[in-house]
Amino acid sequence: MAVPVSHDSKILIVGGGTWACSTALHLVRRGYSNVTVLDAHPIPSAISAGNDVNKIAELASPTQGDDPESVAQAAAAAAADGWLHDPVFSPYYHDTGFIVSGSSLDALKHVIESEIRGREQEYTKLDSADAFRACMPKGVLTGEFPRWKGWYKSKGAGWVHARKALVSAYTEAKRLGATFITGSPQGEVVSLLRNDGDIRGAKTADGLEHIAHRTILAVGASATQLLDFENQLRPTAWTLGHIKMTQEEAQLYKNLPVLFNVEKGFFMEPDEDKHELKICDEHPGYCNWVTQSGSDIPKSIPFAKQQVPLDSEQRIKQFLSETMPHLADRPLVHARICWCADTRDRGFLITYHPSHPSLVIAAGDSGHGFAHIPSIGGYISDCLEGKLEERFARQWRWRPEIAKGFWGKDPLDRFGAGREVMDLPPPSAEGRWTHIKRESDGGT
Repeated sequence: MAVPVSHDSKILIVGGGTWACSTALHLVRRGYSNVTVLDAHPIPSAISAGNDVNKIAELASPTQGDDPESVAQAAAAAAADGWLHDPVFSPYYHDTGFIVSGSSLDALKHVIESEIRGREQEYTKLDSADAFRACMPKGVLTGEFPRWKGWYKSKGAGWVHARKALVSAYTEAKRLGATFITGSPQGEVVSLLRNDGDIRGAKTADGLEHIAHRTILAVGASATQLLDFENQLRPTAWTLGHIKMTQEEAQLYKNLPVLFNVEKGFFMEPDEDKHELKICDEHPGYCNWVTQSGSDIPKSIPFAKQQVPLDSEQRIKQFLSETMPHLADRPLVHARICWCADTRDRGFLITYHPSHPSLVIAAGDSGHGFAHIPSIGGYISDCLEGKLEERFARQWRWRPEIAKGFWGKDPLDRFGAGREVMDLPPPSAEGRWTHIKRESDGGT
């Protein structure tokens, strides 16, 4: 039986990324005085999915047909409130508007059902290349948009500067008293400390044992390397590339709506610091499958790579050729794979471990975890305190029963790249990866 938690309890957070920094911030705001965060890399970590120049953010707006008990809608509304009103996060939200689109009947049906239905009054339909081009200044969208159909809304969505929001959460948590131990070996967790069937903290690569009353496992896609998740998590990688813009182009592209095609990819305005335009190709993800001894089910094992597979680069170029062909021949100046952790139903996994009463699980971001950085730490803190609202606890419970068998090739209702989860080339297969050299990639 775990000892009851108090504001003086030793709370150890394993991981220093999006959810970990959010949790540290919420805990110290609640008055916890002994919060320690461990991460193998300085914050923001170069391999953190949250260390990025921008990510899509939509503000939840209730509609008449919404389910008042919907966990997804309630969580989205809490995140939106944080992006708008929390001074730690609000400077990094840009309400520039949003274009969502598709190119096939299946994709368009998905967009209508998941995004448009019940909110038609917020959107303008786009059914021609001219209609798409009219959403942005002249000279930005020069493509023919073959077979594209879409919808545009000018308010209530846009993008967030992910890295700056992550650093802001870290800085404020540290200012309020959280301790961050980062870098290797001192912050690199090599194992969880097991004692009498419970988890009592973590051991770092320097040999130190960090004892805690509660341990929160929030290491993103690396979680399966520290704990058996009973096949509930699939580490999945996405891909992105940057092209260089001139200062004049960066000004022209400033404050543009996000352009997102659920089969092709998306882009947002250039990075304000380096004048680079980020493009993501859209697909169900890449995995790195390894069959381990004693298991019939292969596991996807993350690895860091500041390059992308050549087929990803080709899709990025194809996206540009259909939307901004005047940029399609520019070389990528930066690229990376970006790891998240999927669950079978794409719902979060925020719960106490059923066999380890002092271990809180914070995992399963499922590719949409960063948008929740303003509020997700509050839910994790509620879980820690045993007061997570019942509907959230039920939805985000430990649920291996829904992850039986090998589900790793399931696209999970995602589009692009033939709707297939792809295999990553081996990191050493240089002929199958881009060859981009950059003095300082900054983890973008």
